[in-house]
Amino acid sequence: MTSIRSRWQIPLLYLIYLSSGLSGCGGGAGGGAPAMSLSFADEFDGAAGTRPDVTRWVNDVGGNGWGNNELQYYTNSTRNAALDGAGHLALTAIAESMGGRAYTSARIKTQGLFEQAFGRFEARLQLPSGRGLWPAFWLLGNNVITSGWPACGEIDVMEAIGSQPSVNRGSLHGPGYSGGAALTSRYTLPAGAGFDRDFHTFAIDWDSAGVRFSVDDQIYATRTVVDLPPSGLWAFDHPFFLILDVAVGGNLPGSPDTTTVFPQQMLVDYVRVYR
Repeated sequence: MTSIRSRWQIPLLYLIYLSSGLSGCGGGAGGGAPAMSLSFADEFDGAAGTRPDVTRWVNDVGGNGWGNNELQYYTNSTRNAALDGAGHLALTAIAESMGGRAYTSARIKTQGLFEQAFGRFEARLQLPSGRGLWPAFWLLGNNVITSGWPACGEIDVMEAIGSQPSVNRGSLHGPGYSGGAALTSRYTLPAGAGFDRDFHTFAIDWDSAGVRFSVDDQIYATRTVVDLPPSGLWAFDHPFFLILDVAVGGNLPGSPDTTTVFPQQMLVDYVRVYR
């Protein structure tokens, strides 16, 4: 196992954040910082080839483009989502035909199994690279079935384009600010570094006041209701579930070309949520 923190250790950034008294998650004036607890964790320990824990994750399956004109067919096969035996989950995009699509990949989620409003949501990831690759770690409102998107809200903790391996995008999508008009901020690694070369920790700290985005415990953006456009509605006051995926092609990254090497993997060291 290569995790940089034990499963019970609360991140230093969050302890600093709590001690500052900025949290809206609990605790009154003079009451001190609220206690935090680990509400969800997957360390992905297990034998190579084992599928992700079915008590924590379910697979999306299909190849309908997912609203973004994507080119992959998501499967529930261990060829596309399986533990690697070294303490990681590997989500693998493969150049192979299935369901009328030229690629297969995986998208797993906690919908119906785990959801939470507010807290710290983090994942330690090593990303794929190459034109047309589109890995993401994101949250979707649990009312997506009844309210639809973007009314349900979406928080992109990590969204990357494979042709720009040093750049992470953190975004909020909601009514009046979705798709290309989302509230998006970028975090760029120093020249010569890439998220495809090593593991990095992507996180949000979310409370009733807003959402703070960080990479490796460095906050790079804070979003609140004052950032919304005049017609926008704040959509981040109810539980969300988690999603991990590697998409291929689509509106944002464009299609793979002859320089894109397959298969490509996103390795997940851990996912943790604190309440």
